[in-house]
Amino acid sequence: MHVKESRWQRLDNTATVFPVIANNSTTNVYRITASLNENIDGRLLQEALDRVLPRIPAFNVRLKKGLFWYYLESNHNKPPLVREENSYPCRFIDPKANNGFLFRVSYYQDRINLEVFHVLGDGMGGFNFLKELAYQYIRLAHIDKFSEAGDSLDVDTSLSTEDSFVKNYKHAEPNDYKSGRAVTVKGEKLLSGALGVMSGHMKVDQLKEASKALDLSINEYLVSALAFAIYKGFLNGASSVYPISINVPVNLRPFFDSVTTRNFFVMVSAVFTPEKEKYNFEEVCNIIRDSLRKQITKEHLEKLFSYNVSNQKNIILRVVPFFIKKYALRLVYMKGAKANTTTFTNLGVVKVNESYKQYIREFNAMIPPSAGQQIKAGVTSYNGVSTVTFTSVFRDTSIQKEFFQLLASHGIDVTIETNGLFYH
Repeated sequence: MHVKESRWQRLDNTATVFPVIANNSTTNVYRITASLNENIDGRLLQEALDRVLPRIPAFNVRLKKGLFWYYLESNHNKPPLVREENSYPCRFIDPKANNGFLFRVSYYQDRINLEVFHVLGDGMGGFNFLKELAYQYIRLAHIDKFSEAGDSLDVDTSLSTEDSFVKNYKHAEPNDYKSGRAVTVKGEKLLSGALGVMSGHMKVDQLKEASKALDLSINEYLVSALAFAIYKGFLNGASSVYPISINVPVNLRPFFDSVTTRNFFVMVSAVFTPEKEKYNFEEVCNIIRDSLRKQITKEHLEKLFSYNVSNQKNIILRVVPFFIKKYALRLVYMKGAKANTTTFTNLGVVKVNESYKQYIREFNAMIPPSAGQQIKAGVTSYNGVSTVTFTSVFRDTSIQKEFFQLLASHGIDVTIETNGLFYH
């Protein structure tokens, strides 16, 4: 009898918190999508997943609970079923109903949806898998054009499951960072479980021009625009004793020469406290730019994650029973949740193999709401177009409108698309 070998691995430093806090309202499930220039055939998409999944070890796993911690091991079950989309994005993934897998694949018209429990990896790892899934689907749908391509993976696809946190860890002094309470966006909510989605599509060249005029990077410009939109759209331009604090994930791979498909990012906070009456956008830009540039240096980023890894390596903490760790992590998470108003993630430019470019129209990313942060935004860029997508549980869209109107006032042509929930 042939027994399949099961490999296991510890969760990376960032992933340890996700299984502890995951529930229906804080799912930690992000969605990334690839829209093609043709409608999706569900049967072919299932075949594409069946072929690709065994070749991507980072996704071919299931979550197990040990005496001291969660861990991942190889999953030998059949790949999860591909379904036509019939619900809201970023819902909780129940592994028991999903053959043990920690991701789901669905489709709607011309769009392939990949939803990932953050334990598996961040957006970079997710796009690594999604692109291979899209490539395989395109080969199957256009078999006459790709007869020689077979099932081989693209040369740019990473299979690395390295824990880059541990590899790049250096001894760190205790973290002296202290977090206070930030502005919390509140309002009338959509129906329970519903998630409103609003995307704005714009040309990268126009975005670059507007950013450069203010001496900002595109990321600094968009984060500044979000801070200003919260100031105008939620605080109505009033002063506040609490800061508008925006979580900004920083991809660590370029700083530490990593190609891992697992989580490898840290959070920095762009902070703007509206202490006086009437700020203009340029003032907010200067505050946000200074806040981000002080933090996004290799030395500071290394210090941030090394302190977290040092706790993970602490022998005393390692042997603390699981149920105690779980309780402590939840407390730490809830305290941190109050320290930020929202999250803005920039997943950068998505590049695809030239052979498939004519078939792929757009990429997009959606990040789920969480405790204290029930409106969030993310941006991806592909083929000269940037797409900023807001996900929100609120009926009111003042923040989104302020954001996109601000961009439009700077000469950026914005095309808006929503899932229609805000108008019901």
